[in-house]
Amino acid sequence: MTGGEFEIRAAIFRVHDCSRFLGDLRRIASAHATRIICFNADMMAGQGHVEAAMGKALRAVCAGTTISSSLEMEALLFASGSRQCSQAERFGIHEGENRAYVCLCPPAGAAIRALSCIMKFVEEDWEALSEEKKNRLAGAFGITPGELRAAGPGRFRDLVLERVALLVVYR
Repeated sequence: MTGGEFEIRAAIFRVHDCSRFLGDLRRIASAHATRIICFNADMMAGQGHVEAAMGKALRAVCAGTTISSSLEMEALLFASGSRQCSQAERFGIHEGENRAYVCLCPPAGAAIRALSCIMKFVEEDWEALSEEKKNRLAGAFGITPGELRAAGPGRFRDLVLERVALLVVYR
């Protein structure tokens, strides 16, 4: 699936050492003239959340208004709706089994082939928001029961995307 200047794919992989894994991602990205950002699917309210975070991060880079030193961290900051790197890290990879939206900016087929050596790309549908996931995301984004009632049923994703958008204001 593509989204303008970037491509998003779902993948599953195991991380034994985060620093080493990130080093592998940087080497693959550098070799194929792209950027690779992995978003923890368990912390994302679907692909639209990834698209919103990437779009805002790319706009910040183009406008020179970033608050981090890399597109990768900027995208994770937007995904988390926070200015704090410690918060944003939860939206990236972690040790153990990872389900992730893997974003390549710009798209690069050769990089996908190289990444296939360290991850398995899947066609799974991760758009469903279980009650457990909603509770986890509500806590991460400070979404209150009152807000949920006021927004109405089916508007949970909109509340998450609002937090992503509000980070522009809080810079």
